[in-house]
Amino acid sequence: MNLPSLRDVIKSSDLWAKRSLGQNFLLDLNITRKIVKAAGSLKGATVIEIGPGPGGLTRALLETEALSVIAIEKDPRALTALSSLQDLYPERLILREADALEIPLQTLGEPPRYVIANLPYNIATPLLMQWLIHSTSFHKFILMFQKEVADRIVALPHSKNYGRLSVKVQWLCKVKSILTLPPQAFWPSPKVYSSVVEITPYPTPLYLANSDDLEFVLKTAFSQRRKMIRSSLENLNVPLALLFEKSGILPTLRAENLSVEDFCNLTRVYSELKKKTPTPSS
Repeated sequence: MNLPSLRDVIKSSDLWAKRSLGQNFLLDLNITRKIVKAAGSLKGATVIEIGPGPGGLTRALLETEALSVIAIEKDPRALTALSSLQDLYPERLILREADALEIPLQTLGEPPRYVIANLPYNIATPLLMQWLIHSTSFHKFILMFQKEVADRIVALPHSKNYGRLSVKVQWLCKVKSILTLPPQAFWPSPKVYSSVVEITPYPTPLYLANSDDLEFVLKTAFSQRRKMIRSSLENLNVPLALLFEKSGILPTLRAENLSVEDFCNLTRVYSELKKKTPTPSS
């Protein structure tokens, strides 16, 4: 069966990109195949795609030995556009009309699970953070982000892009930037560059820390990232001198100077101290 071109699919399905849905379609099949190749062997895997649009990445996924491809799409026009693909792969392509933010991906299909997607940029970070709650349910993520977000995910300490997102993702996963694409690689062209990031969950978090406490420490530390942490961490409401002494962290450092391990050390001591510190009266 010869498939129509992606531009013909868009035209016949009236699938003109909607800004409200964060739609920017990747139509170059050479690029979509390159993205899929970065995932390695998909033999026997469940692959989940978010926002397939006209199906450029979906086609590349179906060319692999993946057991199944589950495409989650909120836009009913795109489901119509994918009908010819489903006719060609009736047993392997599963279409779900749904909002990805409302679907527990960790329950779909059988492991190993991969998420490979050109994410809608307006919900990309919330989606990732939601999935990372269940990170060990996934084998790998190959995800397209706005380059600014991708840079924050892979950023290292002492850099301007390093922040809460960097630490939270790198605490749970190994990350690597794979590919950067210019605006003209998409239709319609966004105003920004885009990057593909490989995110591979660790079997267990890199360092011991309570997730909720780590999130609070990160939020507090980076809320005033230009200040020394002896000032920015005052809102933790624990004895700071003891916090720094027990964690071995210099109070004159700034948040961007602390490694993932440093933040986990701080968090473990914070978790211990807050149990012993009376809650301030209202």
